[in-house]
Amino acid sequence: MRRTRRDFLVGSVAAVAGGMVGAGAAGAPQGAPAAPAPAGASAALLKRDPDHPLPATFDRLDTIWHQGAIRRLQARLQEEGIDGALLGDRWNIIYFTGLWHTSTERPFFIFIPATGLDLTWFHPGLDRDLVDTWWIKDKETYFDFKHGEGAFPNLGKVQMGATVDLTRWVLKGLKKRGWAGKAIGVDGPITTDLLDTVSDVLPRTTLRKAGDLCDRLRMIKAPEEIALTQRAMDYFSRIHAFARDYILEHGTDRTDFDVQTATTQYGVDLIMKDIKRDGKPHTAVGIEVGIGVRTGVGTAYPHPNQFHHSRIKKGDALQVAGGVKIGGYGGELYRACQIAPWDPIREKVWEVHTECCRIQADASAAGVTGSYVAKLVHDHQVKNGMAKYVYHRPAHGEGSEGHQPPYIALGDHTMLEAGMTFSNEPGLYVPGQGFGYNHSDNVLVTETRGVQMGSVPCTKEWCLLKL
Repeated sequence: MRRTRRDFLVGSVAAVAGGMVGAGAAGAPQGAPAAPAPAGASAALLKRDPDHPLPATFDRLDTIWHQGAIRRLQARLQEEGIDGALLGDRWNIIYFTGLWHTSTERPFFIFIPATGLDLTWFHPGLDRDLVDTWWIKDKETYFDFKHGEGAFPNLGKVQMGATVDLTRWVLKGLKKRGWAGKAIGVDGPITTDLLDTVSDVLPRTTLRKAGDLCDRLRMIKAPEEIALTQRAMDYFSRIHAFARDYILEHGTDRTDFDVQTATTQYGVDLIMKDIKRDGKPHTAVGIEVGIGVRTGVGTAYPHPNQFHHSRIKKGDALQVAGGVKIGGYGGELYRACQIAPWDPIREKVWEVHTECCRIQADASAAGVTGSYVAKLVHDHQVKNGMAKYVYHRPAHGEGSEGHQPPYIALGDHTMLEAGMTFSNEPGLYVPGQGFGYNHSDNVLVTETRGVQMGSVPCTKEWCLLKL
């Protein structure tokens, strides 16, 4: 008897709520696909790696952690002879101060001296409640972009003042605090115009590049960052189980957009029931539940530009993808599925791609370069006749902003270090036949190998779906 929608939901939620099964969950043999599990049973196929870190029990990094990050930056500034850093990159500001905010055309800066915790904000007025309720109290505020001289409607001062040069405004704030004649690091471009303005407002001041110092600190994840990442990936694995069950239950009666919508709703509800929040600033920050699903021809392109709203059909390649983050940490978790049946070429492409994911992860140990790992992956692709289906590097560094350095790419010779995290997506695309496959995961570099932090199998048992 066909199960009702209510029966399916009850069964699926019950299975997922039971958590993830450990090493006892067996994968299908690679030679021939096993019969897929019935709808509602996908959670039982999730399989944790014994080397997965413990997931965080907290929702975000705390003030003490961010102050420690500031001290690590200050040590680097002192080594480089830099007296203080003016940071305008959103992700650097969040990393070092913990203040989550939205980046727009409005300039937003934090000045971090090379010693002490007397930091200074330079921020737009619309963020005043965020800034005023955070731990750094010294600040300079402009009303909005473009700011008019003396115009502060929020203070009852309504006038069409001369347009304020906000770069000069920031530099005047630094001068007022005694930073003229110092070496100041910046994380943005040092242009001729900027140098001219500095020479005029802050005589005898030198500018130094500090973006690389920030990047270096952010690339190596601390234990707390890794714990938050694992928590997000555990949620994401359960979200994938829901998506698989939904597809198996509804079959060709739904579109890829239907799957995406239902899965996103499930994921948000799953995560937010565990997030402590009161609706005010500084709680429920850095939450991302971005689910993408595409079926058929849409899978044949690495970065398609069309909206995905296609009915699922037998014989389609289907990808469940996206990113999930908690407190700004998490990553990608994609699975490249195939709606039965598949032909020999699809099976071959899927097998080569899946093996490349394993090659990348296993090789991503501390002490090798990103270029070395990339060469292993590309060599396997080319050896197996996939050259014309290769469109991109195997992986990017994973950070709060998504892509961050370093890269698993032939031209990136950065040495991998324990604590770095990467995507895991050596995709293969066959637009001439209307399909492509691109798994991804979040790979944690350790001393001996890369650990895929998701618990979703890359097996035919999981990925070949019989509707």
